[in-house]
Amino acid sequence: MTLLAVSWNTAGSAAWSRQALRAAGATEEVVVRVHALVMATCHDHAPTSGDERLLVDIDLAILGSGRARFAEYERQIREEYAFLPEPVFRAKRREVLHGFEARAPIYATAGLRARLEAAAHANLGRALSSP
Repeated sequence: MTLLAVSWNTAGSAAWSRQALRAAGATEEVVVRVHALVMATCHDHAPTSGDERLLVDIDLAILGSGRARFAEYERQIREEYAFLPEPVFRAKRREVLHGFEARAPIYATAGLRARLEAAAHANLGRALSSP
């Protein structure tokens, strides 16, 4: 897993879900399942269950958004990682984007694949070809 492959707050969100669900009286089965679903958005392994595939596809839907929205998203990612020097950020971000581009296919669910796959590849191609 690379530095930028996971939002720095994913693990924190997963830990928070455990606490909140336990405090709400959820069963341990639910606690474990929700934690695993949140962690699936780390993109460090292929999703296995139907729920994971759908959640990961929803998480990656931004890659297939319109050109202007994708550019805005890239600016937002840079802001999130503003603490990194530009050369480090660019190298790590390219690594992450290459990882998404290499997924075959990017989207595991048929509906999102049909709607977003081509746009995601176009957005990733533009991002990866820019300096």
